[in-house]
Amino acid sequence: MIRERHLLGPGPSNPYPEATSALAQPLLGHLDPEFLRIMDDTCEMLRTVWGTTNTRTLPLSATGSAGMEAAFVNTVHPGDVVVVAVNGLFGQRMTDVAARCGAEVVAVEHEWGHPVDVDRVLAAHPAPAIVAAVHAETSTGVRSDIAALGAALRAQGSEALLLVDAVTSIGGIEVRADDWGVDVAYAGTQKCLGVAPGLAPFTIGERAFERRVEKPRSWYLDLGMLGGYVGEAGVQGGQRTYHHTAPTAMVASLHAGLARVLDEGLDAVWARHRAAGEALQAGLEDMGLELFAAEGSRLPQLTTVKVPEGVDSAAVRRELLERHGIEIGAGAGAYATSVWRIGLMGRNARPDTVLLVLAALREVLGRG
Repeated sequence: MIRERHLLGPGPSNPYPEATSALAQPLLGHLDPEFLRIMDDTCEMLRTVWGTTNTRTLPLSATGSAGMEAAFVNTVHPGDVVVVAVNGLFGQRMTDVAARCGAEVVAVEHEWGHPVDVDRVLAAHPAPAIVAAVHAETSTGVRSDIAALGAALRAQGSEALLLVDAVTSIGGIEVRADDWGVDVAYAGTQKCLGVAPGLAPFTIGERAFERRVEKPRSWYLDLGMLGGYVGEAGVQGGQRTYHHTAPTAMVASLHAGLARVLDEGLDAVWARHRAAGEALQAGLEDMGLELFAAEGSRLPQLTTVKVPEGVDSAAVRRELLERHGIEIGAGAGAYATSVWRIGLMGRNARPDTVLLVLAALREVLGRG
């Protein structure tokens, strides 16, 4: 038997019980009418969570990283200028994926731990095809203002598509794709949505779809082909065309997780994450620890904290796991050994989890 873990790192998080229970339901075929009903209902709930009316909103049958790849392979034409705001590891990955698609990448580098500077991003190139940014940078615990970036692009009269990574933000903090002018966005199921890893919630607007690559480099992630099976096919009520064998149990689990979130209400879920994050950050500072992310831009669902001088980061994380069954994350990149990442996502965004991780960390660090 595997001992249950308190998954309090950067992801995955412990799933909502409803999402776990759904995995045990009878397995359905991917063209079964009952499954197609579940899939269509899931897409509709995803529209609500994304804050969009996009007909092409669907769970891709892959993890969030494939969502990133789908976003770029379907929108980047060879030679397109793609401006990427880089303020952490996942901004860096965007530059890599865009370059592999043949883009001329303009990376706007920021200090890690700080939000995206909208003015610098807009000044990076006079006429990019795409501007890409990470909403909630998982590597640093920083939130960037996507609403301001979208508004600035519109005010400038830019024709650029706005492409957004919302892997750590969706289901945890406010996301309003349509209001913010987001054209393409992707996420993952394993963080604030409270579902196991395996699907990538994805949305693409009409403007971006009209400008898509007709025959992208990826057959599997070709949104034009996928649309005949899921997404707009469900909205339009047309004949479904076979594309791939969808992971039906995972979609049923996402369906249950989304229903759990929406039953609570998005505003209430965001407030719960905010309260838990603020309590954790206050408790860490009361313990004498220093937070890493810039004040005013800290994510509530993922807190980054500096490892104290003279403390072995890996040893602390190992002791938390072995003695208390608590997983927290190491830092990323240059901060791998000097920062911890503590996630309070999905069902873990609650007061008892805050008390648990603070008590365990205080004991391990000898700060009781």
